[in-house]
Order: sequence, then structure tokens, then C-alpha cells
Amino acid sequence: MEFDALNRAILRELQNDARQTNRELAAKTGVSPSTTLERVKLLRERGVIVGFHAVLQLDAVGRPVQALISVRIRPPARPVIEGFREWAARLPEVVGLFVTSGAYDFLIHVAVPDVDSVYAFVIDRLTERREVADVHTTMVYEHVQSRCIQPTNPDRPRFWRNPR
Repeated sequence: MEFDALNRAILRELQNDARQTNRELAAKTGVSPSTTLERVKLLRERGVIVGFHAVLQLDAVGRPVQALISVRIRPPARPVIEGFREWAARLPEVVGLFVTSGAYDFLIHVAVPDVDSVYAFVIDRLTERREVADVHTTMVYEHVQSRCIQPTNPDRPRFWRNPR
């Protein structure tokens, strides 16, 4: 999909405030409301915009402590990896999950009430799983997250495309 200046502006504005009206979006991007409505519809149909959600303040919902937990799985077989991924993604403490390469197979981002809850998550949940061979926990002091992701330059070659 082509990301012209208007598509980029629409994506930027929606990432900053997805609750704004179509009329407000049109005013901020300098086009008619019908144009922004059509562009947003096309961006959704093409899978560029996959949803709108509320961003929660972890402290305010009782999860001020965060950790990144690296997990190595054995045996490293597809069914074992997929089974662990599905199980871990459903855990209420998990706010992010990455399947990775290198020394560890997963990087799990958790948010919990306190340090004791991190320990309980690792000992009572993760290490109880037979396929978990190794765990490495890193406490998070601060989580800075980009809220506005710009499409890449269309002239830049793509080396990988997500098949989903």
C-alpha cells in the first residue's frame, strides 16, 4: 500500500487520538471529511489499521512493577513453542510476548503489583512448565514506548514481510 503524505498524516493523527471525530481528523489533515472517511476505511481494509484501543496507565490499575522475562524452551519443536506461546499469552500478568531468536525463545513482558508477584510468576507459573529449560528475569525501571509509528520510506527495499 502506498503511504502518501495524507495517509501518513491520518495514521499519525489517529495514533495520537483515535477517539477524535472524522470531522476533526479531516480538519487536522486538511481534507474533506469524506476523503478522510474513505482513506481510513481503506487503511482498515488493507490491514494497516487493525484496531483502536485504550492505553491504560499500569500504576493506576494496580500493576506498577514490570519485568522482562527471557525463557528458553526444550525441546525447541514447533508444537512445543506454539503451545507455550498460546499458554503464556493468556496469562493475566502478561502485557507483551515476543518469540525471539538467540539464547532464549521468548521474551515476556509482565506487569504485576509488586516484586513478590514477579517471583511468584517465575516460580509458580513458568518453572512449573516441563518445557521451560531456563528463565532470566530483568526488572524494568522505566518503560518508554513510542505512541506514533510512521510507515517506512516506500523507496526503501523490504527484506521481510509478515505473512499474516
